[in-house]
Amino acid sequence: MARRFRGSEEVKVDAKGRVSIPAKFRRVFEASDPDWQAGRRAQMVIVYGTRDWNWLQLFTIEAMEEIEDGIARMPRGSAARNLLENIYQGHADEAEIDGDGRLVLPQKLREKIGLTDSAFFISAGDSLKVWTPEAYAEEERALEARVPELEPGADPLSLLAPAAAKDEG
Repeated sequence: MARRFRGSEEVKVDAKGRVSIPAKFRRVFEASDPDWQAGRRAQMVIVYGTRDWNWLQLFTIEAMEEIEDGIARMPRGSAARNLLENIYQGHADEAEIDGDGRLVLPQKLREKIGLTDSAFFISAGDSLKVWTPEAYAEEERALEARVPELEPGADPLSLLAPAAAKDEG
């Protein structure tokens, strides 16, 4: 079973678009890259999505292979397959973590999400999302607003029960 990301971090972005990947996140990229070994650079895939995406999503190699396998099982030429190929293959770039633990974010991707001097990483299971700190603060407010059945102070894990019931049905 692939390792998962946990936590969030705000990091600086230098003038060349380099961001330091926190060690706890680097270990997941390394463990989830079948070709990685000590002394080599961990690989990943950066998905930048469609026009309305204001974040980048960094997928481990194993996670991206799972996504691509799922897409390949869909009917060729179907609208759903075309959409997913467009997002996860057409709007994606391969990348690697350099020897200093940094990732270079190309200028076109930094411009797409408005990234300047600071980036916010938040875990999303087998991927990391990269936001501007301001955009993520807005997203977090929007996420909270989308959960009307969760009363203030309620345990968020209570949301798992309805989701599990839907999966079983």
